Amino acid sequence: MDLIYRIAAGSISAFIVTVLLLKFLPGEKFLLGHDRGRKFAQGSAVNIGKPTGVGFYFTMVFAIASAVACYFSRSLLLALIAIVAAMMTGFLDDRSKNPWNEYLKGFLDFIMSLLGALICVWFYGNNLTIGLTGSKIELHPVLFYLLAVLLFVVSINATNATDGIDGLSGSLSILSIATLFTVSIVNTTFENANKNGLIIGAIMIAVLIAYLIFNFNPSKMLMGDAGSRALGFFIAFYAIYLKIPFAYLIVGLPFLCDGGISIFKITVGRLTKKKIIPFKNITTPLHDELRKNRGFKVRKVWTVLVLCTLVLDLIYIGVTLAIHAAR
Repeated sequence: MDLIYRIAAGSISAFIVTVLLLKFLPGEKFLLGHDRGRKFAQGSAVNIGKPTGVGFYFTMVFAIASAVACYFSRSLLLALIAIVAAMMTGFLDDRSKNPWNEYLKGFLDFIMSLLGALICVWFYGNNLTIGLTGSKIELHPVLFYLLAVLLFVVSINATNATDGIDGLSGSLSILSIATLFTVSIVNTTFENANKNGLIIGAIMIAVLIAYLIFNFNPSKMLMGDAGSRALGFFIAFYAIYLKIPFAYLIVGLPFLCDGGISIFKITVGRLTKKKIIPFKNITTPLHDELRKNRGFKVRKVWTVLVLCTLVLDLIYIGVTLAIHAAR
């Protein structure tokens, strides 16, 4: 009952506080930036002038509510501070008059990934579970650390690149977190599950639902890099914290297909001095391809991508349940 109470109290209070903060945006004039538009993003002009960086509000609410609900667990508190730090790397860019250099942002993402992976290995060990089967394995600490760094880098950048359609990044994040949450319970049962893991997952979902009230098309505000970088960091951390990091290959697939191919395309193009450009005939991120070349409206893009993600996640959960039931 204590766990259910903490999940309910933390989630409900975080939802209410986030709604109030986003409703009134305290300190907007000196705290937030306003969207400048994205040079190569299809339809981004419609967002110019909207408050951006509101990820600052829901990330801070999430961190404080999680710290309280988890009784200020020392190891988790450090992770929450790292999530806030990841948010700040995007928030300062959101509110700057001129966009930060991409290399600077990439460097900061890498530093945060090194830190996030270090926290995970130091406090939570190098053992993990294969979500589908429940099989437990242990990796060499160095290999685990390198894979964790890669996961953080990929998750941060893929989530950030996906944030280009009203409601999309927030919705995909909710589905990813909920799926990790569910698969973790299937592998351990609710009574034996990582209690703090269930609490912080529920609280993050709550603040994202509150955010989507204001971000669903037509949006009134944007999470900005503050929100997308914090979310990317959190999803990577959450998968490792629940001991099912390889589950990201499933729950993170929508981010990889939508935003990840854009990062991959740009990276390969720059490394080869544009001699090799993968997905040359596809506009990336994928949501821009659907809008620009397929003629989809914003809500249709959201519907298609979210429904595809929902089906994928339900299949993953269903197969996991079936395998565990057969054991």
